[in-house]
Amino acid sequence: MITFKDKGINNTEAAAELAVQTARERGYDIVTSTNTGYTVDVLLKEAEKQGYTGKIIAVTHVYGMREANTNEMSDEKRAELTARGVTVVTAGHALSAGERGLSGVFKGVYPLELIAHTLRMFGAGTKVCVECALMAADCGSVKTGSPVVCVGGTGRGADTVTIIIPATSAHLLDLKVSEFIAKPSLLEG
Repeated sequence: MITFKDKGINNTEAAAELAVQTARERGYDIVTSTNTGYTVDVLLKEAEKQGYTGKIIAVTHVYGMREANTNEMSDEKRAELTARGVTVVTAGHALSAGERGLSGVFKGVYPLELIAHTLRMFGAGTKVCVECALMAADCGSVKTGSPVVCVGGTGRGADTVTIIIPATSAHLLDLKVSEFIAKPSLLEG
């Protein structure tokens, strides 16, 4: 496993290289988080460089994440990625969605939020990878039980690469984080 010194966007190119290399060698699809399309663009560039021809699934934020009735990925970017063969998934966030709406009103803690915070103990990107794998399985973009390379990050870009055996949200505890290929150190300073 590679441990990046810092977390965040500055690791995107290295994470993409590792993700594509691993997916190509093992014959796996790639599931990646992407808000605006930046991370998937970096992955596509690396896929072309390495001759990776497998499937790339890009999972976006939900509509209204930052501003009501809008998505951070433009319709033009979504169309461009789709034309390039990328499956773009936009779905309710598997580890927050409705629970966040309840906890904000009732000031409680709910099971999915506990799972999300526990995953963040390994780094924000780990939680993102798990959530994206769930969301991709929920809409049928990946097969449950078949390993995929998942790419996630802290804030913007990518800093975490995992091998995940996906499950749907209804079978959340069947999902397995099989391997860490790369993640950032969580040491401060």
